[in-house]
Amino acid sequence: MIKTRTAVELSAHDLHFNAERLFEAGYTLAAITAHDDDDELRVVYSFIIGPPDECHELIVRVSKDDPTLPSLSDLSFPASRFEREIHDFFGIVPVGHRFLRPLALHQHWPVDWRALRHDSGPMPPMRDDAAPYPFVEVQGSGVYEIPVGPIHAGLIEPGHFRFSVVGETILKMTARLWYVHRGIERLFEGTAPAQGLMIAERISGDTAVGHSLAFVMALEDAMGIEVQVESKVVRALLLELERLYNHVGDIGAMCNDVGFGVAQARAMIIREGLLRLNESVTGHRLLRGSIGLGTSHVRRLPSSEELDQVAQELDDLVGLALSNTVLVDRFEGTAVLHADDARQLGTLGPAARASGCGVDARAAHGFVESPAFRLLVQSRGDVMARFIQRVEEARMSISMIQDFLRRVDRLSHESRERVDPSREGLGIVEGWRGMIVHRVEIDVSGALSRCHVVDPSFHNWPAVAVSLADTIVPDFPLANKSFNLSYAGNDL
Repeated sequence: MIKTRTAVELSAHDLHFNAERLFEAGYTLAAITAHDDDDELRVVYSFIIGPPDECHELIVRVSKDDPTLPSLSDLSFPASRFEREIHDFFGIVPVGHRFLRPLALHQHWPVDWRALRHDSGPMPPMRDDAAPYPFVEVQGSGVYEIPVGPIHAGLIEPGHFRFSVVGETILKMTARLWYVHRGIERLFEGTAPAQGLMIAERISGDTAVGHSLAFVMALEDAMGIEVQVESKVVRALLLELERLYNHVGDIGAMCNDVGFGVAQARAMIIREGLLRLNESVTGHRLLRGSIGLGTSHVRRLPSSEELDQVAQELDDLVGLALSNTVLVDRFEGTAVLHADDARQLGTLGPAARASGCGVDARAAHGFVESPAFRLLVQSRGDVMARFIQRVEEARMSISMIQDFLRRVDRLSHESRERVDPSREGLGIVEGWRGMIVHRVEIDVSGALSRCHVVDPSFHNWPAVAVSLADTIVPDFPLANKSFNLSYAGNDL
């Protein structure tokens, strides 16, 4: 729950000036959320900063007959993508946008059908006469294209990658996603909080805690529910358990992508042990069902001895991996994401921190403090930096869980104390891929009227493309795995 949140309603004419002042003051644009209020459209710009944890929202109302707003694309790359998204789903036109074309909707979608408008009506048939997607073509002597996907071998979600290549060197890669767009935000509308929670924890299966926690924190903010401190500690513990098993899995997968299958096998053994630990703690291998509105509940707590064993196994795995000279050679200098690029793109999570950007919602918007937490960053921005970043964060997660264990006396906690409900709220959580944002509004009956979700993969997919410049084609699987982004989290 945001500690300080203010909102200012202003005219479209004043939007750009006020947004520019907030960016200059160090605020980050967490979300642009559009709403259909039946008689008009309303757009909320959520700017955040911390510490201390603050949110400042700019609210602009636009006519349905002329839904236009000044674009902020000249101020922020993430803003440009949020604007393309609300143009897709609401038909709101950001005037002056530098690259306005569909983002989430493919060319076969019905023209001018806006899925999140209340007056949109039933979805028309998909178009069968659509032209191919207009990928940017790189011209020059010896340049050729390699199309990859959207259907891939193995159990992987669909995404299309178009490479412009000379020899084996990648000049440009463009990713086309949203093949698994499921209409998640429309599913939230009209649901009770308990039903909404079931949707939230299934947005991206490997981030059940991150999304369910951001969702309930947004609801608690909207409903004025104060959560007990001990319950917050349990939630933070679960969040670190989720971070730990995913980082261990990524460490092994990166080893596997350079042919070091022994290290991958070791990592999978550790990960399986963590998944079994998750199940004994919460009843679910992916930690579902342990967080509720104003509540948290676990069946048992991990023991210090169990965590010590994981720490030792992790150290052995890392030592094995870094002793392999082929692995080190493949990791170092590959797919470099420079700090300036990471900042301009709005990159989040371990990918940003591996490029020297100190962005972590646990530091800026944390809900529980731990002496074991510190802001970890690398400087090189390559695959090795992203590998080491995961290793160090996994080790820190173990230390943080050990700290949280000493602060929990009960397995179940519930709080229903209400203070100044506002019917709208913002939840911010540092998931294992980066900052997750949920913004909710509830109607007079207590049902959800709107839930806008921002998964870190939305911000980070462009960074994959940028990091691939001057990388060779055979290193693409390794580079891609070093980010390990979610298709489902992006393709809401």
